[in-house]
Amino acid sequence: MPGTSLAIRNTTLVTQDAERRVVEGDLYMEDERIVSVGGKAPEADRELDGTGQVVLPGLVNLHTHVPMGLLRGYGDDMLLEPWLQERIWPAEAKLTPESMRAGADLGHLEMILNGVTSYLDMYFMESGPIADSCRAAGLRGWCGEGMVDVGQTPDGEANRKLKEIEDSIKATAGDPLITHCPSPHGTYTCNRETYEASARIATEYGVPMHTHCSETRTEVYDVLENQGARPVEVLKQTGALSANAVLAHCGWVTKGEVQDIARAGAAVAHCPVSNLKLATGGVCPVPELHDAGALVGLGSDGAASNNTTDLFESMKFAALVQKQHRWDATVLPAQRVLDMATRDGADALKRPDLGRIEEGATADLCMVDFRRPQLVPRHDAVSDLVYAVSGRDVSATVVHGRVLMAEGRVETLDVDAVVDAARAAAAGLTA
Repeated sequence: MPGTSLAIRNTTLVTQDAERRVVEGDLYMEDERIVSVGGKAPEADRELDGTGQVVLPGLVNLHTHVPMGLLRGYGDDMLLEPWLQERIWPAEAKLTPESMRAGADLGHLEMILNGVTSYLDMYFMESGPIADSCRAAGLRGWCGEGMVDVGQTPDGEANRKLKEIEDSIKATAGDPLITHCPSPHGTYTCNRETYEASARIATEYGVPMHTHCSETRTEVYDVLENQGARPVEVLKQTGALSANAVLAHCGWVTKGEVQDIARAGAAVAHCPVSNLKLATGGVCPVPELHDAGALVGLGSDGAASNNTTDLFESMKFAALVQKQHRWDATVLPAQRVLDMATRDGADALKRPDLGRIEEGATADLCMVDFRRPQLVPRHDAVSDLVYAVSGRDVSATVVHGRVLMAEGRVETLDVDAVVDAARAAAAGLTA
């Protein structure tokens, strides 16, 4: 809140600054900015006790579908195509503004509990129920309006939602929490005209162009057969492969496409848990993307294909899947994975003031309770954050200097009301 100060006392600060310092002491914030890191903080309007706890930058979920928690566990252990065609799409066809708001509230509640402070979404009704819910929860959301052309928009005609998206971007210009952006679903479901227009909007307004890319082998070869080019090449041809692009998944990209992504300055959202659960077969080439200089953040994907939005779990899976796949335990060490979930995700969203704890940075952070038995002893805080912590260990979440949760109690949402509304909405979708 404007004109207020916040201090966290007697804690361990995993700063994620340029030197990746781990600092003991206090953290002091005024309004939405971090003023001092370590040492003894002055008195503040509100103080949190960080004894035995670790404070780190708030996590950045670079790819999700917030309301899909309503479909958690609905269609598990199915192949991707039947899962979509028999469960997800029929349920989504029943969505109303009311059920969308219930799902968004549930998703935002879960992210607060798990220490996620920023997220990049792709779904529907983003300018209404989802943005309204995000603002009420106090989270920082990039609301990507999903677009599908197949069966809806004739070839040669851009998606009709683009005007709505552009109007929403203008309407929320300067909003500290809400940013709208175009999210064409994928090159196999959207026309080239939609990608061309999305790229123009992203460049003109400095917002992400958020899309699925090369998630499955079937997708890649269907696009190649129908359009004469693989998905990454289609993005290049339409101008959509740019520094504003955030490409979700990229499990089936070639070495040449890795170089194309890096040269364009595009970012990749790696979603290891969802990819494993849906058995997409490919493994995102994170080490090669890093070597090429590309930004790679972490995403949970939707809770319907992951079952949670716990980004701590995604960190652990991101590290383990690469080690197993490469037969190399040294690949993608803990510090590099923590970077992906914090500063790299923030940089992908063009927000270098997020994802690190340093003077002048925006005060988005979370606190993890290391007094819990599964986190004792603490030899290496960074390693434990990646390999031992789960979202259930988060005790506090702060966004823009505002406490959203402290001592495990959410302060911006009525937990019981959110859960009851979500249960009722889910029953209606799956009846």
